Amino acid sequence: MTRIGTADRPLRVAIVGSGPSGFYAAAALLGSDRHVRVDLLDRLPTPFGLVRGGVAPDHQKIKSVVRAYDKTAGADGFRFMGNVDVGRDVTVPALLEAYDQVVLAVGNESARRLGIEGSQLEGTHTATAFVAWYNGHPDHQHHAFDLSCSAAVVVGVGNVAMDVARVLAQDPERLASTDITDTALHALRASQIRDVYVLGRRGPAQAAFSPSEIKEIGELEGVDLIVRPEDAALDPASAAWLEAHGDKQAKQNCALLAEHVGRPSTAPRRVHVRLHTSPVRFLGDGALAQVELGTNRLEATDGGRFRAVDTGERARVAAGISFEAVGYRGVPLPDVPFDDRRGTIPNVEGRVTTDGTPVPRLYVVGWAKRGPSGLIGTNRADSKATVAAMLEDVAALPAIERPDLPYADAVDWDGWQRIDQHEVAAGQAKGKIRDKVVDVDALVQLARE
Repeated sequence: MTRIGTADRPLRVAIVGSGPSGFYAAAALLGSDRHVRVDLLDRLPTPFGLVRGGVAPDHQKIKSVVRAYDKTAGADGFRFMGNVDVGRDVTVPALLEAYDQVVLAVGNESARRLGIEGSQLEGTHTATAFVAWYNGHPDHQHHAFDLSCSAAVVVGVGNVAMDVARVLAQDPERLASTDITDTALHALRASQIRDVYVLGRRGPAQAAFSPSEIKEIGELEGVDLIVRPEDAALDPASAAWLEAHGDKQAKQNCALLAEHVGRPSTAPRRVHVRLHTSPVRFLGDGALAQVELGTNRLEATDGGRFRAVDTGERARVAAGISFEAVGYRGVPLPDVPFDDRRGTIPNVEGRVTTDGTPVPRLYVVGWAKRGPSGLIGTNRADSKATVAAMLEDVAALPAIERPDLPYADAVDWDGWQRIDQHEVAAGQAKGKIRDKVVDVDALVQLARE
């Protein structure tokens, strides 16, 4: 009897999404002891997801992870199918008809919003839109960011917030040789922003940024990192937690912030870290002019976490633009279960579930599986865990013939390489690492040439 996963009948898998989690799932499948054919689908003509569209342009070392993905793309049994929008060009039920297993690596495409008063004012934005704009993501090139004001507010203290603060504060000429878009570089060169306020609702021990991120801001030429004594101070409960748990990253963050307390400011631009602080209202007559801030105290919860509680104390800071970096959430995919509260696809060990019951042959990896947590490398173990579950399930799969889907307008890996070669060559002509093409039709045309 023919068995799935053999040379006579390879396991056929479709992976939806070509970001890190999708590539790591493909690598785990192709590196297993089974014969596997993987089709990696993406709605854009370009691969790599947030590595291309989310990692800051001055962090090229992080982007070099794509070399590992290139190696996976060269493996026997791998196909890339870009410019295929699952839900529009092909449905998930159709994929389940054509493949033995389907993996959803669709990430978290939308941004969480604060939803406070004044959020509709001109000048209030999500960090997600700003990051995608300066990185050349085709979905976000219609945005306009007015950087003619003197001060900006960034809400959140994760790595995305630090990226936004760093891009706004640093000398734009440091970005000129990167893959930042020309439109964004022109806007940053004309920027009048001199003060960037980064707001965190809890204290230094709970800050989510990596120590390297806050250290990098502190070392920027022409930029002072401003930390008030109260922003670096640990409340007794946090100090006790830090001592008991020995969280290395939290200790480093606390030490780095403490180093900057009381330093005189002489640089032309400043990044102010304001902790125990939440925005309460965005204020302005049609456009943002001020942000009203509330001061918080921390309460330890039974689960060992810390909740920010509003003290009622208020202050205001003048600012003409704001960026909310308070997290990502998933977008529902047609014909796929969705947990609207968490913004993820419900699952047990990567097996997609509906009302707690596994959906046969449908799996999930990455942020769509667990929410927006961890770094790029975190997705490797996450994807391997899902693939382990998939391989456990292979024995129960029916060894039936499955139809080939036509993918008439798909961009294959050769097409992506033509895009890649064009962007690199165009960038070299400008003294840049790459000059990204930001229009989908233009990308498809390049792939076809």
